[in-house]
Amino acid sequence: MTPMPRSRQPSVRRRIPAPQKPATISAIPERGLKIGEAARALGVETYVLRFWETQFPFVKPKHTRTNHRFYQEKDLEVLRLIKRLLHDEGFTIVGANKHIKEFGIDALMSGKPLPKSAPASSERASSQPPAIQARRVLNEVRRDLESIHKILED
Repeated sequence: MTPMPRSRQPSVRRRIPAPQKPATISAIPERGLKIGEAARALGVETYVLRFWETQFPFVKPKHTRTNHRFYQEKDLEVLRLIKRLLHDEGFTIVGANKHIKEFGIDALMSGKPLPKSAPASSERASSQPPAIQARRVLNEVRRDLESIHKILED
């Protein structure tokens, strides 16, 4: 009597990759961060950084002769600002570019309060869905509370 054939088990286990959390970079090497390292530090995919590079003219990482990108700390700060504008504050790419041109990239990165009578803010608020408007208002309240907390600490 011949034994019944068993169903074959796969020889290699397939793992589902765990969702990646944004990595924290304590010290950026002198050469800078490669695109994958920068993407992990920001919590986005590499293709997002390449796309932002085409849409925002002031995002200019250093390129080697072999066209590898290296992001310095200043580049990461700019990318964090872009991510905040697009993901947290609900700007479109065109709106984020306009906002940055209006207020200046250095002023936005410093975190100083912006004038409340800015036309870009009122235009943006009227065309946004209520959920994004609420998020924007909550972000403003959070920033105000953080500035008050900082004043009280000093």
